[in-house]
Amino acid sequence: MQVPLHNPLLHTPARGVPRHVAVIGAGSIGPDIAYYLKSTLPDLKLTLIDISQAAIDSALARFADYANKALAKGKMNAQQAAAVQQNVHGSTDYDAIKACDWVIEAATENIKLKRRIFAEIEARVASDAVITSNTSSLPAERIFSELQHKERATVTHFFAPAWRNPAVEVIDWAGAAPELVIWLRWIFCNTGKVPLTTTDVPCFMLDRIFDNWCNEAALLLNQASAAEIDSVATEFVHAGPFFVLNLARGNPIITETNTLQADEEGEHYRPAPVFKSVQNWLTVAPGKRVDVPAAVAQGIRDRLLGILWSQSVDILDRAIGTPADLDLGCCTALGFKSGPLALLRQTPLAEAQRILDRLAQERPGMPMPRKPLADYLRFERHVLVDDLDGVKVITLRRPEALNALHDEMTDEILAVIRRFENEPGVAGFVITGYGNKAFCAGADIGRFPSMLGDKDAAAQYSRDCSRLLVHLDRMDKPVVAALNGMALGGGFELAMRCHALVAVEHSWMQLPEVSLGILPGIGAMVVPYRRWPQAAATFHAMLRRCEKLKAKQALALGVVDALAKDSSELITLAVARVQALAQAHARISDAPVALPAFEPTDGKAATGMALSPTTLALLERAVAQAAQAPSLAAALEIGYLAFGDSACTAAAREGIAAFGERRAPDFATVG
Repeated sequence: MQVPLHNPLLHTPARGVPRHVAVIGAGSIGPDIAYYLKSTLPDLKLTLIDISQAAIDSALARFADYANKALAKGKMNAQQAAAVQQNVHGSTDYDAIKACDWVIEAATENIKLKRRIFAEIEARVASDAVITSNTSSLPAERIFSELQHKERATVTHFFAPAWRNPAVEVIDWAGAAPELVIWLRWIFCNTGKVPLTTTDVPCFMLDRIFDNWCNEAALLLNQASAAEIDSVATEFVHAGPFFVLNLARGNPIITETNTLQADEEGEHYRPAPVFKSVQNWLTVAPGKRVDVPAAVAQGIRDRLLGILWSQSVDILDRAIGTPADLDLGCCTALGFKSGPLALLRQTPLAEAQRILDRLAQERPGMPMPRKPLADYLRFERHVLVDDLDGVKVITLRRPEALNALHDEMTDEILAVIRRFENEPGVAGFVITGYGNKAFCAGADIGRFPSMLGDKDAAAQYSRDCSRLLVHLDRMDKPVVAALNGMALGGGFELAMRCHALVAVEHSWMQLPEVSLGILPGIGAMVVPYRRWPQAAATFHAMLRRCEKLKAKQALALGVVDALAKDSSELITLAVARVQALAQAHARISDAPVALPAFEPTDGKAATGMALSPTTLALLERAVAQAAQAPSLAAALEIGYLAFGDSACTAAAREGIAAFGERRAPDFATVG
């Protein structure tokens, strides 16, 4: 039996991509689940089943509407929009599912109805066809108790809107075959989802957070209005609980789910009676707020944080989910600005304990921590770590930012390497990205905007951001970058400091910094010329024109050592490369390097966008000076200082402002 790996794409499951999927229930979420599958697997045959032909017709119209909107926004081309709508069928007859290899039930939250549906499904599909339910609260053990082949069934809990929200809970229950959970995580990750594995308890992981967050808000109505509670809550979420309940028509859902929790785990979970008497809440929209008296606001804040931490420690104490999945899921699925454990990290522990103590007094029975609060914070939030044949595989997991680097992720990567680099049984490391779209989409701007105009601060910021890269330069054990998708800016700078690169065929690299009016300050003006001098002209074009370097071209130039067809083959190549380099690997040269002259330029990026002549001049000067530096350290220092110079230009101010405002920069007026 395969042992589940943290990165789903490290597996090569026996079951491949599904060919024919049926979704039972053409009402609210069913068509959205179907559209997600068809838009990511265009060759898929898709069947929608419902008792109502009108519901099926409405679902098919929704498909067309989604596809046409994607086409209008440039997110799909005409061929892709047409493919989404082809080979999609609707039927009121369960016989239409006979050839399916995966059936997803998305009907009403009624366990008797679900059991009847699954009896109809099992009577028609093959014994090895996968069967899953989209329930948000009902345990898998109860739903599937009457199935003959329980091993091929589990819960896959999607979040609205299912075609866009990346989160999906995969329930690992006693009856499911381990291979089923592995395959579901693999197929979800391959199709752009973020699978979060949980155990089989009522409401699983994320609905325990959301439902009790909303229930607590309702219980606070004796102290404040819905608008006041939502106003306070927006410190933590993009939309307050009452606004979300209105949007999702969620009052009956909270009543149902919290009744289930109360019956199972105690009266402290009993839903607020007001949910049965109110249809719509009088509240404020996201971005709006009403004034709340300070004492009232403090009471609301304490209760909302208290319930958030109470549920979180209970989830971790009972091993319902992992801390990293909990924080990631709260952000991606539920719209929290920071995960509950990130909030705990940001709060003095004495203050957090005060809030929990207050909750224990006001809401007796609610779970409390079983260990010191600091113990809940010992985990990596942004990286996954797996072991393959004595090689540590570090996966960058920030899917919400295409795995972009920021300070916390950088420190986690560095901490993992330091933890294992002196262990005799570890041959080396592979660094890859989560999913199949991005290795790493650069580095977050982070604190940089506050440093505009301050050369010394910006240069120091560049040095600080290089702490991981400088460590890689000095390592004895090899680190191989496995490019599973795009590597942009700081992401490519990270990859080029690894001791070898392998890539999937569809991957590509780019250095887009000059399009922001700044320079790539953590090595791209130095390292590629010293590692791959034969490709100097290509790097000139990448730096000055933001040209893309595709994987096949990178292989021909010697920048990439080998290409793979998919993620599984990629990691196999990367692990083999680590083992081949385990005895020795080449270090970046300290010797100066001769560069070809910069050709005259029209001052435009490869896209035709006009660039800043000031920024380009700084870039060319820094590259030339760094090439002649007597050591790698001296060359890198030239890059740091040049980055500091770029931070003091009008072009940098315009470029960073345009990035924040999501518009194209206008360098014509700033030079």
